[in-house]
Amino acid sequence: MRSTGIRRTVAALGVSALALTACGGNTDDSASGKTRITVNCMPPKSAKVDRGFFEEDVAAFEKQNPDIDVVAHDAFPCQDPKTFDAKLAGGQMEDVFYTYFTDARHVVDINQAADLTPYVKELKSYGTIQQQLRDIYTVDGKIYGVPRTGYSMGLIYNRALFDKAGLDPDRPPTTWAEVRTAARKIARLGGGTVGYADYSAQNQGGWHFTAELYSQGGDVVSPDGKKATVDTPEGRAVLQTLHDMRWTDDSMGSKQLLVINDAQQLMGSGRLGMYLAAPDNIPILVKEKGASYEDIAIAPMPGGRATLVGGDGYMVSKKASPAQIRAGLKWLDRMFLTPGDGFLGDYARAKRHDAPVGLPEPRLFTGAADAKDQQVKKANANVPVGNYQPFLDGNASLDMKIEPPHAQQIYSVLDGVVSAVLTKEDADIDRLLKDASGKIDGILARG
Repeated sequence: MRSTGIRRTVAALGVSALALTACGGNTDDSASGKTRITVNCMPPKSAKVDRGFFEEDVAAFEKQNPDIDVVAHDAFPCQDPKTFDAKLAGGQMEDVFYTYFTDARHVVDINQAADLTPYVKELKSYGTIQQQLRDIYTVDGKIYGVPRTGYSMGLIYNRALFDKAGLDPDRPPTTWAEVRTAARKIARLGGGTVGYADYSAQNQGGWHFTAELYSQGGDVVSPDGKKATVDTPEGRAVLQTLHDMRWTDDSMGSKQLLVINDAQQLMGSGRLGMYLAAPDNIPILVKEKGASYEDIAIAPMPGGRATLVGGDGYMVSKKASPAQIRAGLKWLDRMFLTPGDGFLGDYARAKRHDAPVGLPEPRLFTGAADAKDQQVKKANANVPVGNYQPFLDGNASLDMKIEPPHAQQIYSVLDGVVSAVLTKEDADIDRLLKDASGKIDGILARG
């Protein structure tokens, strides 16, 4: 699943879509002397600051490259899974289009992605990107996309509640047993305070189950992608911990079937001690839900084994001409892959507009490019970076694991498992996992 979209996370309550006649359309306008490319994931008009940044950067790119005409289409979220395949099949997808990490192989399998292998040598920044991120868009030895951002899951917690409950906010839980202990102490504060919250609806419960299973050293599917691996000791440990926190400890509150907004509301109002999320939740908690940067911190995924990572990037339409591919890669280079500059990297500009700088996103670059990016970010940091140091330190020893194949279908199955455990005290964990395993096997068999 995506985390929360645009990294700076400006709330977008509406979408102002451009005319469909501008969608797709791979005419490169070579007769006019210009190469025309359509691109997507421009922030909607309701996200005024990010929209302004995006338009400013496109204009700067076109000035530097007068032979390229960029036609941007806005969207929030950047990709709608319900319409993604239909746009691809109907020829309505932009020349350069946004994808989640989990889309890469699927888009290649249905033959809708241009092979970028002969062209990436012209992309100045490509060699500076983390290898594990480049590998996500490499299928059978060929390069089909360029990563743009990444995220990893961790434990967001409320420092003020930790202090009030007699817990050390500088030493967050590192194991699930410690999470359980901390959640009990926080819940005992009363007044509707919840120690730990988890999702269990809209596929988000399955997403979190996967992250929690990774943290225990387990996996959702076998390495070859053919069999479910949830009916395991690790899977039972995840569900037993949730069951015991909910029913034995009473540290998860009585309201269940929560989704991300519910947890954010609880945390923002100061009534939640901990929940799993990526760092880009932090500005949402502050700007939309009423929290303060000083109170919100993030620790690594408990368990010490692994964490779920995700992210996004861009692919290029199979219909794009060589000139459009080259133009698209130039655009990506300028917009997203220049350390300390561009739409996501101009930290000085972000700071001037009161956007958060210094959140602990996973590093995109390596070597000198990474050093420059981090230097500029540190110089413009406007959030309490010390609150995030445990997350950064802990992540260094964790395996980074992407979501499983057919993630949304699998999450739908696992949603029912998690919701049953959190709403039925007598839920049969062994039966739930056995049934889920069979259903996931069926999903994998269908391909």
